[in-house]
Amino acid sequence: MNWSTLIKQFEAYLQLEKSLSGNSVEAYMRDIRKLTQFLDLKGYKVNPLDMQPVFIQEFLEWVNELGMTPHSQARTLSGIRAFYKFLIMEDLLSADPTETIEAPKLDRKLPDTLNVEEIEQLFNAIDVSTPEGARNKAMLETLYSSGLRVSELVELRISNFYETMGFLKVTGKGDKERLVPIGRDALKYIRIYLDEIRCHLQIKKGNEDFIFLNRRGAKLTRVMVFTIIKQLTQKVGLNKQISPHTFRHSFATHLIEGGADLRAVQEMLGHESITTTEIYTHLDRDYLKQIIKDFHPRS
Repeated sequence: MNWSTLIKQFEAYLQLEKSLSGNSVEAYMRDIRKLTQFLDLKGYKVNPLDMQPVFIQEFLEWVNELGMTPHSQARTLSGIRAFYKFLIMEDLLSADPTETIEAPKLDRKLPDTLNVEEIEQLFNAIDVSTPEGARNKAMLETLYSSGLRVSELVELRISNFYETMGFLKVTGKGDKERLVPIGRDALKYIRIYLDEIRCHLQIKKGNEDFIFLNRRGAKLTRVMVFTIIKQLTQKVGLNKQISPHTFRHSFATHLIEGGADLRAVQEMLGHESITTTEIYTHLDRDYLKQIIKDFHPRS
């Protein structure tokens, strides 16, 4: 079988059996296409079922020389590995040529966070007397209260808002759904927004179920949420690079600092692997060191 046939089968598997989003499927396709482009450029006539580790290692060295970051290299290798795992699963291959290939070593960058006082400073600066301010208050309270990704926030639907239970049903990466608890303040401001602001909007067709809308009655975009947060940061003079993801990081960090179980935080964030959530324990250790320094008599 040639590359084209097997790549199409892999794409169908990702779409139909893994139920991945269009963006995720396209990312995997790009990874495989990079490898085939390399083979063509080098003039290597290698069938995908005859791939040897030496070719993949040379491919990684090639993309490194082109300036691809270690993180992007690791992501590309992950996509190629997924392709060969699929071929083995389909009994088209018995040995995985990627098995002995080591991914580039990555430095785990600790995410920027806001402390509780900075969160309060931002929220208190929102003018809730305006329609946009009331919406923004509800929106940012929800981001921080539930640790949502910005894509999950703009896709929130009224039909998935279980107010009496105190939960949101969220669709995350790979179209995976999860139930996320939502805090008392966020519930309060969402209800104010729905009852006093949103109900007066002329809602565009197809946007009736989205919670957060712009003044024209269409759902907010990710870019608009970034812009709102940037303007608010400038308003209070906070000297930090803040994005919607900062509220997600702060949510996780504050939970772990408060003693929350790591598995529970993993579930709320929608992380597939616990190792992704464990990055926040590094922040927690720094916090604990500071506590010792500040309060222990022999520090």
